Amino acid sequence: MSKDSTTRQHHLRQLVAQQAARMMAEEGIADYAFAKRKAARQLGMTDANCLPGNAEIESALRIHQEIYHAEEHAAALHRLRTDALATMRLLERFDPQLTGSVLDGTAGRHAETDIHLFVDSDKEVEIFLLNNKISYQTSEKSYHHGGERRKVPVFTLEGPSGPIRLIIFSPEDARTSPRNAAGGVVSRARPVAVESLLNEIHE
Repeated sequence: MSKDSTTRQHHLRQLVAQQAARMMAEEGIADYAFAKRKAARQLGMTDANCLPGNAEIESALRIHQEIYHAEEHAAALHRLRTDALATMRLLERFDPQLTGSVLDGTAGRHAETDIHLFVDSDKEVEIFLLNNKISYQTSEKSYHHGGERRKVPVFTLEGPSGPIRLIIFSPEDARTSPRNAAGGVVSRARPVAVESLLNEIHE
């Protein structure tokens, strides 16, 4: 491949990444693959070599938020993390751990908050929610974990600043992390670490 072709492909990948990042930040799209396909269609690109990786989109998303939504993003992220911490304290018995965009700081204005819970049976969580009169919706989420792809139960609550998803794993799953959409290992944080994040921002 010539140097000009390589440079052109890199430029087109950047354009798609920037467009996908804008949609994720402003339109509430959370799925990297969907965002990049939609961005490529809007830009009239059909060459698969011009599609960026998820890590490239995540980098573009951080830059987009810093440039266009710095103050608004910081305030929204603080609200989301505060709501997450309150939920984690309520669910303390299930070893709650914050993950996803609210933890890593890329959460857009329509972000969902993801909290992993570790419990022998999802029925324990369901009974807890029912006993505390907390409304929820059920679904499943697919993860690459332990060398295989599997689906896990999800309870979605309506939080003060948006949906909060309680994603259920077994206690053994706490020892290893699944893969994230950007191809890396999912980061997790227990309540004390989330509290430290909130304190650092306001020191």
